[in-house]
Amino acid sequence: MGCQDSEINQLKANRKEEQLLSACACGEKVVLSHDEAFLKLLDKYRDYKGGLIPVLQEAQNIYGYLSKDVLQTIAKEMDMPFSKVYGVVTFYAQFHLKPRGRNIIRICLGTACHVRGGSKILQAVEDHLGISHGDTTEDLRFTLETVACIGACGLSPCMMVNDNTHGRLDPKAVGAILDTYE
Repeated sequence: MGCQDSEINQLKANRKEEQLLSACACGEKVVLSHDEAFLKLLDKYRDYKGGLIPVLQEAQNIYGYLSKDVLQTIAKEMDMPFSKVYGVVTFYAQFHLKPRGRNIIRICLGTACHVRGGSKILQAVEDHLGISHGDTTEDLRFTLETVACIGACGLSPCMMVNDNTHGRLDPKAVGAILDTYE
């Protein structure tokens, strides 16, 4: 039995153990563990030919990113080569192979923001967090990304933190803004 098979068997064993531990005679709804939700997801799409992208999307929602173990399990359970699964994940920007922060910072580097100092905003954020764009803080609080445009050119230079747009930024104000996010 290969390493991959033992991981799948361990997930299944954990699933059975959790079912025993979470059985409640009162009929109360039990919250599924990550692994339980993942196995249910695989059961749902196992025989569905076009199911790879929905499986990847839902698996990423469960775990927050797509680890190598998750990708290997998906490949095995959906009976497809790992290279195909990995190829899809690396083709689409929506999928992430590394853990991401609770807060996603997007620094606009579009034309309007670039002309008005977007790169200085990026530098201020990198200095404040101690990371470069494309990275995540060690405490998983922030992930820093650059984008071509966030559609708020009238507010340039600007950034988004999650769904909140912060515009007409000054590099000195960036730290105070970021400190408001948990």
